[in-house]
Amino acid sequence: MTTILNKPATIICLMACLAATALQAQVRFTDATSTAGINHQFVVYDGMFGGGACVLDVNNDGFDDLYLTSGMNDDQLLLNQKNGSFKNIFEGSGLELTRKYVTQGVTAADVNRDGWVDLFITTITTKEERLPVPRAENLFFLNNGNNTFRDATAEYGLEDLYSFSTGCAFGDFNADGWPDLYVGNYFLDYDGPLTEINDATIVNASKTAEGYLLLNKNGKAFKDVYSDYGLNHRGFGFGGLFTDYDNDGDQDLQVLHDFGYKAKPNYLLRNNYPDKSFTYVEKEAGLDLRINAMTAAVGDYDNNGFLDYFITNIKFNRFMVSGGAGKPYTDKAEELGMGFFTISWGANWADFDHDGDLDLFVANGDLNPNCQPMGDFLFENKDGKFVDNARAAGIQEYGIGRGSVIFDLENDGDMDLLVVNQKAVKNYPMPSVTKLFRNDSTHGNWLKVALEGVNAEKHGIGSRLTVVAGGRRMIREIDGGTSSHLSQNSTTVHFGLGEATTVDSVIVTWTGGKRQVLTGQAVNQLLTIKETGERVETKEERGLVFYAGMAVAALVIVLLVVRFFRRKSGLS
Repeated sequence: MTTILNKPATIICLMACLAATALQAQVRFTDATSTAGINHQFVVYDGMFGGGACVLDVNNDGFDDLYLTSGMNDDQLLLNQKNGSFKNIFEGSGLELTRKYVTQGVTAADVNRDGWVDLFITTITTKEERLPVPRAENLFFLNNGNNTFRDATAEYGLEDLYSFSTGCAFGDFNADGWPDLYVGNYFLDYDGPLTEINDATIVNASKTAEGYLLLNKNGKAFKDVYSDYGLNHRGFGFGGLFTDYDNDGDQDLQVLHDFGYKAKPNYLLRNNYPDKSFTYVEKEAGLDLRINAMTAAVGDYDNNGFLDYFITNIKFNRFMVSGGAGKPYTDKAEELGMGFFTISWGANWADFDHDGDLDLFVANGDLNPNCQPMGDFLFENKDGKFVDNARAAGIQEYGIGRGSVIFDLENDGDMDLLVVNQKAVKNYPMPSVTKLFRNDSTHGNWLKVALEGVNAEKHGIGSRLTVVAGGRRMIREIDGGTSSHLSQNSTTVHFGLGEATTVDSVIVTWTGGKRQVLTGQAVNQLLTIKETGERVETKEERGLVFYAGMAVAALVIVLLVVRFFRRKSGLS
């Protein structure tokens, strides 16, 4: 009798234990906006556009800081206080010049290789008068090394590049160690209110813009080499992503366009390094998407050695999965559980739960001023397919989302998340302010890797990391920007390792061709790797050497044959 009476209690206890185990296996976030001292909201100019964030280490103390663009509000420079909070040091930083402009996107790199990370900020117009756009230059600031910056826009030859600019990304497309830039531009000019942009106005405007391909001239100036490198596209640009899609060791360029079905599609440009040119290959790659592309988040979701791209869009996002070497990409969003109707902007791949595969956060938000609430997504990777667990993880936020970034707030080994939200132009049923979510998941081992370039870019932008651990081979690229809408993630790379207790190998493929291998590394640490090693020839260079050798051999044979016949004929 006692056994029978205790069965329900036993079953209930067992179910509770199973539920607790399930919860422990999920990602858990805490809204840390208030405790971190963040008070930010992006205010639009007329409507729709803007909201970028950049992760950078302003003072080289090993903790990630933040720069937030704010549109019509003051931008913010948030210094990490090493205790889970930030201090806004914008006032007195030398960045106050941005108050004159409507800022949009932001990215950072050590442009002059002096050891301090610098800032590039895109703008669409100035605030003084509401005149036709664009009528402002983008802004470039050099880091002084004391928590202040100085305006170097004119010094670096950028003062005459008036544009309506959106996403910006650093890369090193000529592999010389000096970080270059791609800047996406939206309009040549536009004299209507931005709240009225729709299919009809876009088609009638016919004012698509070229981007900027800015070559870094030994850390002293930028030169626009757009046409010099064979670029000739125009479109409603939301930026471009430097990425090595074909695994050949150089940085290619994926270009993102809004209203692709009415104007110009997305483009993929293959880098022909060491030749100074790009080739348009989007059609054969299957990436000539005619959508409203807002960003492209890059990650190898199935750990097969080929990068995949999640591209945010209005209505349905696209998950372009690599078919392998030389094969086209295929959209598998619906097949893999990501086929939701929404309007998405920022997106971030990260192993939030440290189980050895990549999960995906997606920031959603309606067009301003429509502003219907849309919850964000957190797609957890479950054996190669995805389940949206945003609500269970405490991260299904309903602000008007735009850019988003991942970084390690407290240097505790997991990836935290910041989402930039816009203020609604019209009434909105809930607050829409920028949010910081602290990752409070505790299971699984991890590894963080920071690169220190000597010949390559100082933080390794454009380089690739491969980690082998626990039977998995995982790859990451060092983020240079536009890998989330108008934003840039931390350049410190993170790997979840699951139950692996050692890292078998860490392989760095530096821009410029050097390859560096470390073996037998400990888990749960930040590993800093300084560039050493020998340069590895690319397959193209090996091919050139082979054919050159064949040509020399053929020439020798011809000369020997000629000499033989000359002797035979008595001419020698």
